[in-house]
Amino acid sequence: MPRLAATFVKSVSAPGRYGDGEGLFLLVGPSSGKSWMVRVQKDGRRRDIGLGSASKVSLKLARERAALVRSQIEAGIDPVSERRKAAGVPTFREAAAIVHAEHKAGWKNGKHQGQWLSSLEAHAFPAFGDRSIALIETADVRDALVPIWLSKPETARRVRQRIRTIIDWAVAKGYREHALAMTVIDKALPKQRGKVKHHKALPYSEVPAFMAELRSKETLGRLALEAAILTAARSGEVRNAAWGELDLDAATWTIPASRMKAGRDHVVPLSAQAIALFERLKPYRRGDSDLVFPGQKRAKPLSDMTLTKALRDMGHDATAHGFRSSFRDWVAEQTSFPSDLAEAALAHVVNDKTVAAYQRGTMLEKRRELMSAWANFCDGQRVKNVIPLRKK
Repeated sequence: MPRLAATFVKSVSAPGRYGDGEGLFLLVGPSSGKSWMVRVQKDGRRRDIGLGSASKVSLKLARERAALVRSQIEAGIDPVSERRKAAGVPTFREAAAIVHAEHKAGWKNGKHQGQWLSSLEAHAFPAFGDRSIALIETADVRDALVPIWLSKPETARRVRQRIRTIIDWAVAKGYREHALAMTVIDKALPKQRGKVKHHKALPYSEVPAFMAELRSKETLGRLALEAAILTAARSGEVRNAAWGELDLDAATWTIPASRMKAGRDHVVPLSAQAIALFERLKPYRRGDSDLVFPGQKRAKPLSDMTLTKALRDMGHDATAHGFRSSFRDWVAEQTSFPSDLAEAALAHVVNDKTVAAYQRGTMLEKRRELMSAWANFCDGQRVKNVIPLRKK
């Protein structure tokens, strides 16, 4: 059976029943009134369940509602009875608490868990916290965001996203018939002129000279910065590195998922230069602390400002994080290594199959070759797989 098109739904006027597949039908009455119906069957019993007027329910939403009804029937839930539980629809405040409880186990950042509800308490609950989740409209959300949209842009964007998450949850639970028109809200809000701040990076062509200068004096901050450059890791991943994560014999550093932005283990193949660096760090180990880069307090890692100070003392305004960009630009412009190999080295989010491939076997060795080439480049050596610059 051919599926319906949105243009057909809008234009058809001849009375009849028009199938979209999987039991979904568009019903057109004698007076050209249009409505949606889904036909389901369970245990030999067939039922036709209305899904709303086609003037209010789009083809896309009708398909979603039909899928939900089919799922409910399959699970032994009566969709019609569920709709009749309107009296049990929670307020926005109550819905927020439920969504927070369901989601917080998946958040790594404890600070984020606390801010999630407190931001709604400050900027959403006063406007419609005690109103039924089914009655929150686009205008309500827009009006709640206006006071902070320009003065606190980052907070406003987070509140917007959290409100959307709660409303989407309510739709999925059957407490609402439709989600919010977020595009309409965005267009109705004033334009935020704040620009995304990028971490300032040192041009890769200047990295070899920088590394020579960096190594001219040994401090824990400089060693941490050198480790970040050689491994292309994030500053926080380096500063929180533990000796138990390092296998210098196997030349690998395995960063656990709990410390990774992508939320999964990341294996870093170590170049000869990186291994030598970690060997030099052994005398810095303090007591029973497992930290590779301990701070002033034994149980705390080196602060991010320590790496920044090392850069400023050398007269550079680049950031430690910016060296990841230097590495990425070098791979793209000066080598023949594939781009997804570089993305895997940076622990950027790529598809699971690619990640799995680059964490094991021969693919891990290809990443080892890449990191060795980078370390050799940082030393000022000529390396294979590097494309010489051509003068134009």
